[in-house]
Amino acid sequence: MKGKKGILVAIWLLQVVNYIDRVVLGFAGPAMMQTLHLNPQTFGVILSAFAVGYLVSQMPGGWLADRFGTRVVLVVAPLFWALLTGLTGLFTGVAILVFVRFAFGVSEGLSNPAIYKLVGDTFDERERAQAVAWWATAIAAAPALSGPLVGTLLTSFGWKAVFVMLAAPAIAIAVLNSVLLPKKAEVERAVGTTDEVRIPFRILAQQPALWLISGVFCFWNAAYWGLLGWMPSYLALERHIDLKSAGMLGGIPYVFGVIGLIVTGWLGRGPMLKQRPQLLSGINLLGALCLFAAYYSNTLQLCIAGLCGAAFCIYGGLGTYGTLVLDFAPKEARAAYAGIVATVGMIGSVLAPLVIGTLVKDTGTFASGFGAMMASLFVAGCCGFALVKHAPARLQPVTGA
Repeated sequence: MKGKKGILVAIWLLQVVNYIDRVVLGFAGPAMMQTLHLNPQTFGVILSAFAVGYLVSQMPGGWLADRFGTRVVLVVAPLFWALLTGLTGLFTGVAILVFVRFAFGVSEGLSNPAIYKLVGDTFDERERAQAVAWWATAIAAAPALSGPLVGTLLTSFGWKAVFVMLAAPAIAIAVLNSVLLPKKAEVERAVGTTDEVRIPFRILAQQPALWLISGVFCFWNAAYWGLLGWMPSYLALERHIDLKSAGMLGGIPYVFGVIGLIVTGWLGRGPMLKQRPQLLSGINLLGALCLFAAYYSNTLQLCIAGLCGAAFCIYGGLGTYGTLVLDFAPKEARAAYAGIVATVGMIGSVLAPLVIGTLVKDTGTFASGFGAMMASLFVAGCCGFALVKHAPARLQPVTGA
């Protein structure tokens, strides 16, 4: 299966494995905290270590993809995921776990700009919204699948064995990418360009849209990683759900995340093609309201319903954000542009798990953590609204005389 379909299959499966390896720590959190005698603040440090590594690898990942091609990056990087995922299950010291998760974040972060470049080089402007949305459904599908899977595996084998087991899929993905992804020369012929033209960072940095998109991603990431890292622990510790049930229930909202990506992908390529910044703004603001409803609900059923609404909006925002990155990025520097946005954006993912863990430890409740996520989505919505006046001319609504 070659061509565009093969590329979508490859990056979708890559993202599923990427995120299963990434989110398993959140689902294993209660067991790890009990086994290793960790408090929420210390566990938040381990969660944040991944985000730090992911952050520092974004710009190098963009440079590598622009220089050597996306195929090289997307074949080599999963091999390092496999190694470092397995190592997570072999260590019990906090310091070594922090280092391993940092290195794991570096290895996974390298692939992110490469995927954006591959999509931008392969799909035209109208196709990108749907392509990004379908690719990003993997980001929601992975925790939806891993919740029940990891919950069952944890109760059967323990958290250490689960990390070792999950090294195998990453190796399989590296092999698949070597077969399905085009070589650098093939991509250059297809898009009619090479990477010889370079746009200096100082030129990119003068674009207000770059920093507004980065702001959206930063504050969106704070809510996303707060939810991803702490939702299973919230259900287990504050809603008093056992570990296996927390894994099952924790997977349900991500199904709605997939639906959110599909719906916003459809809106972004059709009815709201020229209103993508407004779509991004609105869905972030709606996500904040859903988080409020989830936490302050009186029953578990209403709580899960609120979390489902939040996941619909948060993941829907991801697909729209990814499309806007490609809308605004110069084609000669797509990976570099995406790397800059992701570098700034990942500041939110670095801080969120640690801040939420500290708030939970200090207050003994998740209320302040949910408040921080709601505030982050509100700011992301404001940044998205500010993008409207900076949209490229081709995305401006046509007005009558």
